[in-house]
Amino acid sequence: MDIGVTARASSDSVDPAELAKRAEELGFESFWLPEHPVLPVHTTSRYGGTPDGSIPPSMADIGDPLIALSMAAAATSTIKLGTAISLVPEHNPLMQAKQIATLDKYSNGRFLFGIGAGWLQEETEIMGGDFQHRWGQTREAILAMKELWTKDEAEFHGRFFDFPLVKCSPKPVQTPHPPVFLGGYAANVFKRVVAWGDGWMPVRVTEEQVRAGRATMDELAEAAGRDPNSIQLIVSNVTPDREVIAGYEAAGANRVTVALPPDAGPNGLDEMERLAEKVIG
Repeated sequence: MDIGVTARASSDSVDPAELAKRAEELGFESFWLPEHPVLPVHTTSRYGGTPDGSIPPSMADIGDPLIALSMAAAATSTIKLGTAISLVPEHNPLMQAKQIATLDKYSNGRFLFGIGAGWLQEETEIMGGDFQHRWGQTREAILAMKELWTKDEAEFHGRFFDFPLVKCSPKPVQTPHPPVFLGGYAANVFKRVVAWGDGWMPVRVTEEQVRAGRATMDELAEAAGRDPNSIQLIVSNVTPDREVIAGYEAAGANRVTVALPPDAGPNGLDEMERLAEKVIG
């Protein structure tokens, strides 16, 4: 079972390069960073991670994950580097494709693209996304990025994104492109994963939900003529306990991540070691 760690690049956190380096030394397989470009001061959107739907204040203090992961790449050599998750509708796919390809090139093929369509409507709209059609926008953005990553001259003509033949370099090291893992538990997530993703990356799910999700994806993949083993299942931010992790593995997960406390701040390296003792040994 691959075990990764999720951290935050915030104003008081340890340098992400130091965090990633220590994670690699401790035996973590991957290092993940979240994204929220802005946090609206006034919002009616409810957050799924708290009982009352309130948004934790720490969510306002999250650095740019691709910049932080580039720092991590320079300080490490083997640990994989991922977004958990990138809010795709809040980006221009041409620019994001170049940023990701550059990171993948200079990390020697270590980037993992965890994505989502977002839950915070006001943020999505401030950043230029179409919240009501955010998954359609996400799909088009990923398909456009795949064209840019895999072709010397690429074009895309869709409802949300439309551009003529362009050249976009560098290309990613990974072929055909960095893997794309879809977050969330939306009604159509499994169909989307099978159609244009490389895996499912849920958070706050039970073993039973993981087992059912794995079975559904396998069935859909076989019906689509796709090898079910080509689809990975990553459970994010699980309880740091070996028995819990073993349960997710038995349910069909290929990888789990554990999370540093959001208020770890300058104690991030110590918290990283505590996590490693609990789940790696």
